[in-house]
Amino acid sequence: MDRTERFYKIDQLVSERKLVTFTELLEALEVSPATLKRDIQYLRDRFNCPLIWDREAGGYRFETGGTHPGTQFELPGLWFNASEIHALLTMQHLMANLDKGGLLSPHIQPLMARLNSLLGTADNTAEEVRKRVRIIGAAARRMHLSHFETVGSALLRRKRLMITYHARGTDEVTEREVSPQRLVYYRENWYLDAWCHLRKALRNFSVDAIQRAEILEKTCREVSEKTTDEVLGAGYGIFGGSKVEWARLRFTAERARWVAHEQWHPRQKGFEEADGSYVLEIPYADDRELLMDILKYGPDVEVIGPPTLRTRVREQLTQAIRRYG
Repeated sequence: MDRTERFYKIDQLVSERKLVTFTELLEALEVSPATLKRDIQYLRDRFNCPLIWDREAGGYRFETGGTHPGTQFELPGLWFNASEIHALLTMQHLMANLDKGGLLSPHIQPLMARLNSLLGTADNTAEEVRKRVRIIGAAARRMHLSHFETVGSALLRRKRLMITYHARGTDEVTEREVSPQRLVYYRENWYLDAWCHLRKALRNFSVDAIQRAEILEKTCREVSEKTTDEVLGAGYGIFGGSKVEWARLRFTAERARWVAHEQWHPRQKGFEEADGSYVLEIPYADDRELLMDILKYGPDVEVIGPPTLRTRVREQLTQAIRRYG
């Protein structure tokens, strides 16, 4: 623990306990009596710290008669120890690599500059962290920063949005007035859960598919978190729906080594069979995303049920054979 950390520790202990003995400070700081005396004197002389020795109570306390930390007592600004700086630099690197669209970069850069200046005794420099930690994203789509900021501003201000939206599934472009409920980061892309006043129902929108966004001076229609979860979060993947069914998938023993440790859905169930295969049960309301994830496993997965899902997988395979076979 360096000197600055000790200053903060002393301040924290006395603030929390109101009275701290010399022995308690020694144990907490793990320093010699001489060092502790120098630290206390430094706090008093340089930072006007109102730390006094209460002979009757037998410990250190802050002098009463003013509000702690006092009008003149203030420790230096933001300080981190070496391990904290290292952790924060690593976190910044992770966020920067996940944030390929540059949504967070303008806000992170000032912190990054501050951390670089505080690096001091950290084991690895910021450049070393960047070089040694690699994050490879997949299928992240680009979006307009201005659109994201507009959506976020409307969301937090609880205002409605007028958006021009391109629904890629139907290739249809529509103007919609929506009441934003929450932003969701899912599989490296951002989605907006909102009440659509055009469809008069909850819908989710890919933020990158918003071509124009304008904040309206209208108060949002509020939808409870419970209702939003029931409609948009009950089933598998990003697609919502009120009617939920359960898919039963059996994976081969070889593929089970991976699937048994994966989370496909918070409410999933799974068990291993005698031959080593693995049965996974997951709820879904819209099968589009689930179909894609099933098909990527090819012969290593069998759809046990429901029959409608088996039929849909069979149809997808038949179409693929006709197209490419």
